[in-house]
Amino acid sequence: MRLYARRHQMPARIATGAYILNSGLSKVNADAETAAGVHGMAAGTYPFLHDLEPERFTRMLSRAEIALGAALLLPVVPSLVAGAALTAFAGGLLGLYLRTPGLRQEGSLRPTQEGIGVAKDVWLLGIGVGLVVEELSRD
Repeated sequence: MRLYARRHQMPARIATGAYILNSGLSKVNADAETAAGVHGMAAGTYPFLHDLEPERFTRMLSRAEIALGAALLLPVVPSLVAGAALTAFAGGLLGLYLRTPGLRQEGSLRPTQEGIGVAKDVWLLGIGVGLVVEELSRD
């Protein structure tokens, strides 16, 4: 495993890292209403999250997004590690998209107007898988 990201990987890592870091920073001081909305959507898809207090869940999500964003932005974090973390995160987001009623058109993978904001996260999955596959296929 390489200890540094390859130069050609940095544009994708910077774009996704900045996007995810911003998302995490925007949740740092989330009010109770925002936390309830974020938690409600996640708990509706992933029932095991119901037991978490909305504010606590949102703080944990914020920290995870900040850590992932920073890992992608820092070239000293190996691309295999950053890509695997991004793939797992994006998988969770796409699970949210696939399981939340009203985000997809009935009988289709095509998003509704409400689902576009989550469906577009498929690019995160593609970048994460790309980083992992490249690192695993290199000598």
